[in-house]
Amino acid sequence: MPTLKEIKGRINSVKSTLKITAAMKLVSSAKLRKAQKATEAMRPYEAQLQRMLALISVRKGDAFAVASAQNSAAGNASPSDAPEKASPSLPTAIVAVASNSSLCGGFNANVIAEVRRVRQAGDVVYSVGRKMADAMRKDGFPSPQDFTALADHPSYGPASALVDRLQKDLDEGRIGRVVLVYTHFVSTAKQVPTVEELITAYGKDAFSVAKMMADAPEKTPSEDLIIEPSKEELLEVLEPKVIKLKLYAALLDSAAAEHAARTVAMQTATDNGENLLQELTLQYNKGRQQKITSEILDLAGGQMQD
Repeated sequence: MPTLKEIKGRINSVKSTLKITAAMKLVSSAKLRKAQKATEAMRPYEAQLQRMLALISVRKGDAFAVASAQNSAAGNASPSDAPEKASPSLPTAIVAVASNSSLCGGFNANVIAEVRRVRQAGDVVYSVGRKMADAMRKDGFPSPQDFTALADHPSYGPASALVDRLQKDLDEGRIGRVVLVYTHFVSTAKQVPTVEELITAYGKDAFSVAKMMADAPEKTPSEDLIIEPSKEELLEVLEPKVIKLKLYAALLDSAAAEHAARTVAMQTATDNGENLLQELTLQYNKGRQQKITSEILDLAGGQMQD
């Protein structure tokens, strides 16, 4: 049975830990609110850009684009619908997003497990976050570049540069498609590991139109549009922007999910610590009471002998 001194030491240790978990919870809550504001501020721009691309892409006469979009939206897309440059034998580039630190429950473990589920031999994993990079390095999939800073501070510039690099590898035939794996923030209590296709070698139009048809508020215009300077020139500018914005949105989403997971983990740790503190305090008080009772009995027994 532990002595009163040992119990007192444990009580002091738990109190110190509770101060840390409570502080981490407050910090994570503040970061979560900031990440949510950044995501909410970007959504109107993203939605309008998607709608614009959908309206430009899906017009009368765009037979291949419309057919490819409908097949993809229905889950019937196949390599046979793609241009000849598409090759299913090419490796896949996986952009995997986790965090740089732990103490966030199962956040990192869940998204790492999802990456291990979808990857195959020969694939290239671009790890965003130290935890993801360490796990993939142990598995034999080292990241071609260090993206540690991008996990803590999501920024459009580095995300855009990464998309440009991936698009170049795609155009030069080094990879066949790009898959995005991250954690989607649903609520403070729920974060879902998500796998989405970012870019394919089947042609930009087929993939982008399918995604825009699924996401845009108005999928097809009822009237003809007058487009200047030309539809092709606008698509050439808009499509890369949508892809870059999608990656940036995923980084913001993952950051919000991380802070939410850490907030919940620290709240759970604080609750467990408070329960443990109550048990230790009760145990300490019982031991102290027994010691005092024993001393009183010893004194009483000595007086009776006298």
